[in-house]
Amino acid sequence: MNINILKSLSYGVYVISTPDGEKSTGCIANSLMQISYDTVAVSINHKNYTNECINKYKRFAISVLGVDSDDNVIPVFGFQTGHEVDKFSGFKTVKVDGIDVIENSVGYIVCELIDKMETETHTVFLGRITNGEILHEQIPMTYAYYHAVKKGKSPKSAPTYIEEHAKSDIAYKCKICGYIYEGNLENEPDTYVCPICKKGKEFFELIT
Repeated sequence: MNINILKSLSYGVYVISTPDGEKSTGCIANSLMQISYDTVAVSINHKNYTNECINKYKRFAISVLGVDSDDNVIPVFGFQTGHEVDKFSGFKTVKVDGIDVIENSVGYIVCELIDKMETETHTVFLGRITNGEILHEQIPMTYAYYHAVKKGKSPKSAPTYIEEHAKSDIAYKCKICGYIYEGNLENEPDTYVCPICKKGKEFFELIT
């Protein structure tokens, strides 16, 4: 099978949020689709804390990220765990039906859980839409844009994750967001920062 054919499928980029006691937690998702006029489905990895919380609280919200959304939203929500981090801390949010959504986004959709399907690695949650609003007239971010323009990488928990090997003899990995720098990072000036999470060279580790 040529797995590269999967890269031709179209995806958006979203923050899926859900109650976590008195606060909210969330993660990045790209596998989301509208099933009918009032129903959506989203795929969340079994290991994600968000998966556990959706199962517990039976509600979730979708923040539709735009090309002008904060650059550090994806590193925080995609490469850290809600078990250890209050992911919404530091972001301007809107509280909708008891769930935080990202204010600097295209908008949000709120759902109540009505069904789910289990796969080997992911749960596909089916949600009935109960609320939704446009917040900003931004261009929605596609997964292709995230990779081509933002130079982002997929976390291993993502449904679309495909293991890739560095093309260079030497490469460095950002310990914060997972971005791969191919080549000798020492050739970059001391002012170099990760294009995704904006951390400096000291946050990179040699991987080859």
